[in-house]
Formats: sequence, structure tokens, C-alpha cells
Amino acid sequence: MKKETTERKHLSMPFWGDVEAWVREKIQALIQGVLEEEVTELLGRAKSERRQGIDESEGYRNGHGKLRKLTLGAGTITLQRPRVRGLEERFESRVLPLFVRRTQGVSDLIPELYLHGLAQGDFDLALRGLLGEEAPLSAATVGRLKVKWQTEWEEWSRRPLADSEVVYVWVDGIYVKAGLEKSKAALLVVLGALSDGRKVVLSVVPGYRESIESWGAVLRDLQKRGMNVPKLVVGDGHLGIWGALRNVWPEIAEQRCWNHRLLNLLETLPKSAHAQALIYLKAIPYAPTAAEALRLRKVFQAWCRRTGHDQAAQRIEEDWDRLIAFYAFPKEHWRHIRTTNPIESPFAALRLRTSAAKRYKSVANATAVLWKLLLVAERRFRRLNAPKRLLDVFRGRKFQDGLPIQDVTQSHAA
Repeated sequence: MKKETTERKHLSMPFWGDVEAWVREKIQALIQGVLEEEVTELLGRAKSERRQGIDESEGYRNGHGKLRKLTLGAGTITLQRPRVRGLEERFESRVLPLFVRRTQGVSDLIPELYLHGLAQGDFDLALRGLLGEEAPLSAATVGRLKVKWQTEWEEWSRRPLADSEVVYVWVDGIYVKAGLEKSKAALLVVLGALSDGRKVVLSVVPGYRESIESWGAVLRDLQKRGMNVPKLVVGDGHLGIWGALRNVWPEIAEQRCWNHRLLNLLETLPKSAHAQALIYLKAIPYAPTAAEALRLRKVFQAWCRRTGHDQAAQRIEEDWDRLIAFYAFPKEHWRHIRTTNPIESPFAALRLRTSAAKRYKSVANATAVLWKLLLVAERRFRRLNAPKRLLDVFRGRKFQDGLPIQDVTQSHAA
């Protein structure tokens, strides 16, 4: 008897595969009911109901308008807006526009899919699978969104930055082919660490390669929009950013990315020497003090000279002050500022996307799309460790070998 009761209970329950459809039906019925209730409130009477003293000329129901598809995060539903006749003003629902704004989540889903490698022509199929067969979305919809993104990027690029307490910035460029242009355009990107630990995209600007002029224009624009002078800039080996910093923010500390420097050094060595070289090289940026990093550098140089790799021994001395700049900042932040990884990680997905897209129709189109993808990636950015230390750095506190100078002085005195 108990088995039969359980079987009947299971038969009366919806299958899991039908749950999404069931939820959509419930949402559709709810919104349609709210629309009908709006008309009842407007006319002062329910459907098929008359009130004494009310003249039909004061308004009456006149069926419904055409079916309207509304795409929500839960899927696509179908609604009919009630029609009212005999009123001086046209009946406008106060509720329906609110639900329309909720569908912004669907628009936000499109750059997510694009980030994960879907070509524009694949969107129709992908979105129908996610939102239902009736979803009124297509490749043309994506095209219109790109135009909208370009307008949004232009507005975003003008936003004031005076209230942003920027402590560190990472800079990098990503190259894309656009239209019939023979040369690639560089999208110059600035990512900032704020005093509360958040990482945010500060600027995405097309430039002519990564020249001093292009980077200088980016920095001056940030300055114009009220951004404070950061305490440290982290970048790769391109000379453009360092030249621009001398012209715009000469007082700022400069950190060169260790990952890029290691790759540069390996290029001067035969592949047979890479494994041994990496054992020496990887230890240097993880030394506990700047003095120990220098000692480990000399150990590497001695090995290079013994094995006839003088070029690598000389190259590691280049930009040495930029390579060890991170020691003048809190130890808790070293993992974030030794390299350009914070900006390289989202760039990895962007580079995959640009490879899949092959070629953009214009630099403006590429800028808008990649900016949107960066904002999608920004939601997942990991906060920096020890935000209290960030505030200390922002306020001008000095550090030596990762510790506040006051603590270093007390340690030596002890």
C-alpha cells in the first residue's frame, strides 16, 4: 500500500526536465494577471462587470494586443497587453516596463558567451538553448548590441575618477587586426588596485602600437579625469610606457614584470640550458629581501659565465631597479605586483577571443567588444590581500623589504 501511494505521489509531481517550463508558465500567468489587474484598477470594475453611474464612454476593455515575447533570465514568455477604448489618454502599463528592464540580465549574458569563444553566428542557437525556442535573439541582435556597447564605452571613458583611490596600476596592450588595415591596432589597458582592495578597469584606449605618445595620451587622460597619481606601475618590457611615465608621472615607482623578464632571458640561452637556468631564475623574485635577490642574481650570473652564456649574465642587470621595486611595498602585496598577471589573466581569454574572431571590421568595434569583455571579467577579479596595507601605501607610508620602515628600524635597534 505504501509503495502504491509513493508511486502515485511521484506520478503527480512534475519531472525535473519540466521544471523550467513550469516556472516560465507560472511567471507568465503572474505577469499577465498583473496586467489585467491594472485595467481593473483603471476602470474601477472587473471584466464583464458594470458599475452603476459609470458610463461606458469612460473606458471599456477591447480585447488584447498582439502577442509579445519577453525574454527573461528564466526563459522566454508570451504576454498580451490588454487594450482599453474610450479613454482620453492611451492606456500604458506601469508594470510591463519594469519587467522589460529585468531582461538586462539577458544582454549581460551575451558578452559572457562571447568571452567563452562563441562566434557571432552561434549566438542564436546558444541563446535559444538557454532561454527557450521562442527567444527573440539572433546574430543581428548581437550586432545591435555591439553598436550599443560602443556608445557605452565612450560614456565610460569620460567618467570622472577623482573619487577613486588608486594605489597600484598594471598596464598592457593587446593587438587586434581591424578592417583592411595592414598593421595591428594596440588596445592599451590600465587596470587599477584601489585602497579597499578591489581591482577595476580604469582605461581601454586604442593606440598606435605601444608608443610613448600613445601611452602618454592614456596617462594624461586619466590625469584629466581626476585620477590621483598611483604609487606603483607594473608593466612589461615595452619602452613606450616607461617613457610616457617619465613625461607624465615622473615620481611614480616602476615595477617590471618578472614573467616577461624570465622569458627574455631564456631567449638568450639554448633550450638545453633552460631547466637549470629556471632553477636559478625563479628563486630571485621570491627572495625575502632585495639584498638576497641581488645575491641570487650574482649566483645566476656566475653560472652563466662558467657555461659561456655571457649575454644572459649581462641582460639580467638591465632594468634591475625596476625588477626589485616591489620590495619597497608591503610583503602581502608582492604576489600581486611582481608580475603583470592581474592584467594578463583576463587578457588570455581576450586573446583567445580575438583569434576566434580573426578580424574585426574596425578598431572602434574591437575596442567596444574587448572593453565589454573586460568588464565581464572584472566581476571575477580577486581582491588584493591585506587591504589595510593598501590604505597605508595610499597615505604615503614607506616600506623596506615588505615591512613598514618604522618596524624595520625597531628590528635593527633590537
